[in-house]
Amino acid sequence: MKLVVLISGRGSNLKAILDARLPAEIAAVISNRPDAAGLDLARSHGIPALALDHRQHASRADFDSALIEAIDRYQPDLVVLAGYLRILTDGFVAHYAGRLMNIHPSLLPSFPGLDTHARALAEGVKVHGCTVHFVTPTLDHGPIILQAAVAVRSDDTPHTLAARVLAAEHRIYPKAIAWFAEGRLLVQNDGRVNLRDDSGSEQAIFITGLP
Repeated sequence: MKLVVLISGRGSNLKAILDARLPAEIAAVISNRPDAAGLDLARSHGIPALALDHRQHASRADFDSALIEAIDRYQPDLVVLAGYLRILTDGFVAHYAGRLMNIHPSLLPSFPGLDTHARALAEGVKVHGCTVHFVTPTLDHGPIILQAAVAVRSDDTPHTLAARVLAAEHRIYPKAIAWFAEGRLLVQNDGRVNLRDDSGSEQAIFITGLP
């Protein structure tokens, strides 16, 4: 199975995916920021790394059209958003429907969007975390594949909470991608995602608890 990974920054989730040695090939890494450190990480592993600067395009739709063209050269089975900080057009999402995966730093549907850790602390929640989901046109929405829960401590700051959530991301994102590569993820008509076990039976996917 072939992946194309989209990034915007240092590529920490990309590194976790590489370290996991998944049953899949990363065919390319593409960033909307030419200075993204994750591009150098990809190149150090011999992976084609492309920069496609969104600032050089007149509109979001124009950029996403160029991005689709770049991605499709590699004919990926799955497009992985790994810290990709762009809102995608409906046309882009439709083009990769069912094979576009994202990780978000909250327990969706709580705290979609930005500044999730500060917002979680402001609301006084006791549990925070991250979510791997298939992407739909609604921002930070779509069938939930896997979540990891992180306890919120009384002395947490957005920075300390973010660090623990990021560690959880690094554990669950490769697992979700591996399940996709193995053909084990089953999206039900109601939008819930089940996991096919070795016997062919389906089971619900539960939250993975972390400190």
